[in-house]
Amino acid sequence: MTHPPHNRARDAVLALDVGGTKLAAGVVRGNGEVRSFVTCPTDISGGPEASLARLFDLGKHALDQAGVEPGDAPARLLGCGIGCGGPLDSARGVVLCPPHLPGWVDVPITRLAESTYGLPAVLDNDGTAGAAGEWRFGAGRGTRHLAYLTVSTGIGGGFVVDGRTYRGAAGNGGEPGHITVRSEGRPCRGCGRTGCLEAYASGTSLGELAREAVGRGEYTSLPQDATAADVAREARAGDPLAARLWDEATALLGQGVTSIVNLYEPEVVVLGGGVTRAGEQLLAPVRSAVASLAMRPAARAVRVVPAANGDRAGVLGAAAIAFERLAGTVDVPHVSDEGELN
Repeated sequence: MTHPPHNRARDAVLALDVGGTKLAAGVVRGNGEVRSFVTCPTDISGGPEASLARLFDLGKHALDQAGVEPGDAPARLLGCGIGCGGPLDSARGVVLCPPHLPGWVDVPITRLAESTYGLPAVLDNDGTAGAAGEWRFGAGRGTRHLAYLTVSTGIGGGFVVDGRTYRGAAGNGGEPGHITVRSEGRPCRGCGRTGCLEAYASGTSLGELAREAVGRGEYTSLPQDATAADVAREARAGDPLAARLWDEATALLGQGVTSIVNLYEPEVVVLGGGVTRAGEQLLAPVRSAVASLAMRPAARAVRVVPAANGDRAGVLGAAAIAFERLAGTVDVPHVSDEGELN
């Protein structure tokens, strides 16, 4: 679908967020006002067709909740933004083969969304979208250089460099979870290498480390089915094992953020995701690491802050990339069938 020129009368978008466990949809205005917000489980067991049907029905529910009749959507909305984990081809709007969505191979999600809603649609990596959302609507407002990390099931993120969302040569740039923090460390479920930041500091990995230690019989008050939230809670209570695991995870997260700060020299590093609900228990050691380890000019220039968009981050991120790409002139690279850049 050809994207029409921006019409200021249509200053709202439909935003869809595709996660491995949760789908979310909402109608968002250009000032960040969320007119509607709905969620449901992804339920990957039925394959992409069933999940997409749930997603598009959820989008219709979001339109209805915002008072937009389906037939009126093209006249009232600028378009549809979709955030999804990669790898993907943003320019063609195709989800290639994300590991958190088994069976989603070469899914032309924007074409399907355009057919469903009669709206132009754009697709971006959910980490890239999250960065755009925090920059446009959240903790990064007013900055030109931002790094965003979501510390959750995995560790994702994205960057805004000189006021522009960074996508990289093939449209999938910005994978802070796969910075190597231990060259011969734990295997990373996300990419298959070893020693990635995600293998130590994500919520999934922190829970796995705790359960492994409990299984070895280490003395602890942690339960056998421990999660990252359990580790954070028991670390605060003084449990030695939980404190050791938490301190290791936050130290490595601090190292990873320091590498990003040295490389990009952002004004602000925004930390979001479920693990950051621990608040200063996580933020303080990361700030300390950056202050002591980063190059002095970069350390002085940066702030490490919590994300502002909360549970609506995915929808606000998808909205941000819709406004950016449908109202602007952003060229997004993609990879051809032969693996060459176009």
